[in-house]
Amino acid sequence: MDIATILGLIGGITVVVFAIGSDGNFAQFVNIQGFVIVMGGTFASTMIKFPLRNFFVAIPIGLKAAVSAGGLNALELIHTSISLSTRCRKDPRRLIALEDDLETIHDPFFRKALQMCEDGRKPDYIRDSLNAEMDLNIVRQESSIKIFFSIAEAAPAFGMFGTLVGLIQMLSSLEDPTTVGKGLAVALLTTMYGVLISYLFAQPIAEKL
Repeated sequence: MDIATILGLIGGITVVVFAIGSDGNFAQFVNIQGFVIVMGGTFASTMIKFPLRNFFVAIPIGLKAAVSAGGLNALELIHTSISLSTRCRKDPRRLIALEDDLETIHDPFFRKALQMCEDGRKPDYIRDSLNAEMDLNIVRQESSIKIFFSIAEAAPAFGMFGTLVGLIQMLSSLEDPTTVGKGLAVALLTTMYGVLISYLFAQPIAEKL
């Protein structure tokens, strides 16, 4: 787990909570209409740009990356696995050590590599299999980066759209002072929601990927 991400997230949430709760009234910062405008518009815009399967794959990849301290170097791992496979084929006794190592390995890429070594796969097979797996992971990661950048781009835009909606509601009902506050709340809170989603969530994840 990446401690920098955890500290950054805690720090960001602390700042936001302190800012909105300094007067003890959290409820005034909750607006369902504004939240639906920003979230609904942002995800609708993103799903228009990308296939649905890519969208749902990107979310868990991004969340996993947000708390991950970084995996092993894939190219180095491939070379190491090929070397292990060659040695194990020459000396089967090394397989016993690999069986013990498998129980302590949690990285899925590394675990798959060791499993193929234990199964006695040929070095060429291991290399081709791991290269294919690495290429697939790169494609998924690039797709996830684009999706999270799209969310980061769309959220403030729909926050501004919500602001316009709120201002229109407010200006169209100036004769009724009781509705002015509602429209103004939508106008301001949608901007805040859009900024938070973009700069505290989507963009940091995209950058980390």
